[in-house]
Amino acid sequence: MSVRTQSSDQPAEAVHRAGFACFVGRPNAGKSTLTNALVGQKVAITSNRPQTTRHTVRGIVHRPDAQLVLVDTPGLHKPRTLLGERLNDVVRTTWAEVDVIGFCLPADQKIGPGDRFIAKELAGIKKTPKIAVVTKTDLVDSKALAEQLIAVDQLGKELGITWQEIVPVSATAGKQVDLLADLLIPLMPEGPALYPEGDLTDEPEQVMVAELIREAALEGVRDELPHSIAVVVEEMLPREDRPADKPLLDIHANLYIERSSQKGIVIGPKGKRLKDVGIKSRKQIEALLGTPVFLDLHVKVAKDWQRDPKQLRRLGF
Repeated sequence: MSVRTQSSDQPAEAVHRAGFACFVGRPNAGKSTLTNALVGQKVAITSNRPQTTRHTVRGIVHRPDAQLVLVDTPGLHKPRTLLGERLNDVVRTTWAEVDVIGFCLPADQKIGPGDRFIAKELAGIKKTPKIAVVTKTDLVDSKALAEQLIAVDQLGKELGITWQEIVPVSATAGKQVDLLADLLIPLMPEGPALYPEGDLTDEPEQVMVAELIREAALEGVRDELPHSIAVVVEEMLPREDRPADKPLLDIHANLYIERSSQKGIVIGPKGKRLKDVGIKSRKQIEALLGTPVFLDLHVKVAKDWQRDPKQLRRLGF
C-alpha cells in the first residue's frame, strides 16, 4: 500500500498538463472544503450539514506547468426524492467525463454502507484513475489515522479498485493539500490551459451568489430545514446614477421553502434571522464580486418543490 505523506524529488517535466478531477464521497465527506482549500478561495459552498452542493461548481487550480479543474459533485446517496435521483445522475455523468476521481473518506468515521455504495459504483468505472483521499485528519490521532488508511486500502482490494495513491489531508488545517494537487496533476493529459489565468470557477456569478445566500440561510436553521431551501437570484444590476468611484450592485433574490410553516423559521422573530442572512451573505458576495452590494431578500413558498419536476426545472435543477 502506498500512502503519500510527502512529494518525491523528481525532476519537473517541461510539459503542460490540463484536465478535470472530481471529488466524490458520501454527503459531508469534506469535498467542498477540499475544493476551496486547493483553489485557495471560496468557490464551493461548505456546510456542516450533508447535501448542500447542488451545482457542479468547478474550482480551478493554476500552476505554471498545469491547470487542474475541480468538479465538485453533490454527494451520492440512496435517493428518496426526484431531486435525489437527478443529483445521482449528475454524479455518474460527471465521473464518466473527468480525468481522475478523488474518493473522499473522512478520517473520523469508520467506513460505512454509504462509502461502500459509492466504492462499488467506482469499481464499475474502469478507465478513470482513482485516488483515495482521507479527509479531516485534524480530527483524529495518528493511530486512528493509520487504521483508517489500512481500511481504505482493504476496501480497494476487496472491490478490485486500484488506488493510484492514498493521501491523508486536512483541508481546514491546510495539511498535505498541495501534495494532493502534486499527485493529481501527473494524471492529467498533456495540453494547454483550459481556462484563462485569473479564472477560479466557471460558474456564472448569479449561481455563486445564490449559493452564498443559501449557505448563510442554512447556517441559522441547523436541523430544522436541511434541504428545503432553494435560492434564485432574480436580478443583479448596477445601480444607475452612481459616481464611477462609488458603484453599487443591486441584487434581488428569493429564498424558496416548501411549506408556509417554514417561513417563520427562515425569517425568525421580528425578521432577525433573515436580516442576519442578508448581512452575512452580503459580506461574502462583496468579497466575491469586489464591489459594494445592496441585497434584497424575500422568502416565498414553492410547495413540495423537491418532488415536483416542473418546480425543480424552474429553480434550476
